[in-house]
Amino acid sequence: MKNILVLNYEFPPLGWWASPVSYEISKWYVELWYQVDVITMWYKGLPEYEKMDWINIYRVKCLRTKKQVCHPWEQLTYLYSWYKKAKELLKTKKYDICHCHFIIPTWMLAMKLKKDFWLDYIITAHGSDVLGHNPRFWFLYKLLKRPWKKVIQNSKCLVSPSNYLRERIEFYYWKSNKLVVIPNWIEKDKFFPMEKEKYILIVSRLQRSKWIQDLIEAIKDLDLGEWKIKIVWEWPYKETLGKIVAGYKLAEKVEFLGWIDNKSEEMKELYWKASIFCQPSYFESFWLTLLEAMQAWCTIIARNIWWFTWILKNTNNILFEDNNNLKKKLYYFIIDNELSQTIQKENIDKIENFEWNRIILKYNKILNNELPIEETT
Repeated sequence: MKNILVLNYEFPPLGWWASPVSYEISKWYVELWYQVDVITMWYKGLPEYEKMDWINIYRVKCLRTKKQVCHPWEQLTYLYSWYKKAKELLKTKKYDICHCHFIIPTWMLAMKLKKDFWLDYIITAHGSDVLGHNPRFWFLYKLLKRPWKKVIQNSKCLVSPSNYLRERIEFYYWKSNKLVVIPNWIEKDKFFPMEKEKYILIVSRLQRSKWIQDLIEAIKDLDLGEWKIKIVWEWPYKETLGKIVAGYKLAEKVEFLGWIDNKSEEMKELYWKASIFCQPSYFESFWLTLLEAMQAWCTIIARNIWWFTWILKNTNNILFEDNNNLKKKLYYFIIDNELSQTIQKENIDKIENFEWNRIILKYNKILNNELPIEETT
């Protein structure tokens, strides 16, 4: 039996999309007869040690003010406690591999463990840890460019969830068969459709770069009738979006639902009953909500960017170029229910490529030094 040490500051119930991804990978490592220890951040109300689905979870002291979001300066506060816990575990256990989630900031501990204990590591990138991906962190990227390259160079394998992120990594660093694309996945039959209702669903962190404001702009002159827009998530652009909605007098049509746990029945029902799922973002590393919406039999309207075309190719889902185009597409789908049903069936067939039993086997190949990995189509 192999022993795997997992490092991630985002592990359930903390964090957003990288959190359930790292949890599911760890859980499936266990199902493949690996023993898994996770070192992650502590947060108020959580135990310092917990065993969940046969995963040993160690939470170390740090400063963290929010459950869903962790700022770079908060990440720094737990690096010392992180290393201390890793040394303690290594006194009694020999690990075969270290699996790091995020290049930044886990590179600090991964590199240290490799130097002190000769522990090889693999990395799964998630988005903002890739240079140039998130404009908000441009200054941080500039400071960390050299160590960022070094941690990749010394890794056993670097996993990207999409070709988009792989291209960003190759642009800033190198091309290598150590860099492989393994997409995130969706649990089989996670969502079951119910009777659809007349609303458009958005599930997205509320940032300017997600361009939810484009959707609001597109609907301001549309006669929506009974249709409404429901937006899930918080921080940090919510107040501005609220002002835009109020300015266009759309308060009765646009509903901000706040943070809802992705595993909750409330969230599942929102997906189940949504007729349309809209994703207006200009860039994404890998958007798991898109797969969830497809499995929930939603019609997809998304911006025409590489990531969405990769997922939605060979389907009749709608990709839009600009606001005028978006407005036409929205109106078209609102009145054409027959086409929507055709698209929903196509979506179910499409996501078979992204079910977990296909994806986890690729991680297993990495652990057994079986590179390169075939790509998902």
